[in-house]
Amino acid sequence: MFARKVSIAPEKTTVPRHSSRRFENEIVPLLRKQKGFLDEITLLYPNGKEVHAFSLWETAEHAEAYNRGTYPEVTKILASVVEGTPRVQTYEVLNSTIQRISLP
Repeated sequence: MFARKVSIAPEKTTVPRHSSRRFENEIVPLLRKQKGFLDEITLLYPNGKEVHAFSLWETAEHAEAYNRGTYPEVTKILASVVEGTPRVQTYEVLNSTIQRISLP
């Protein structure tokens, strides 16, 4: 299993909880259409100044295909509610209770 973390700073005039509707209504449906997509978890830092969205993928190749194909569309959707450029980090998942994974 593979994970992508996208970190964003909500625009100061945007109420982060309202932008969560944008994730739910526009971005999650796009993710669900992607081959290898497993789950999306979006976290709001308590002070409301940071949002971290973790997407889980069957393989790194699935995550990379999403990054090349659909993620540019996602950044356009977020452009009006985000300050600066989203930061993307990738991870190999070592343990998860969402789905059993076998380690080499």
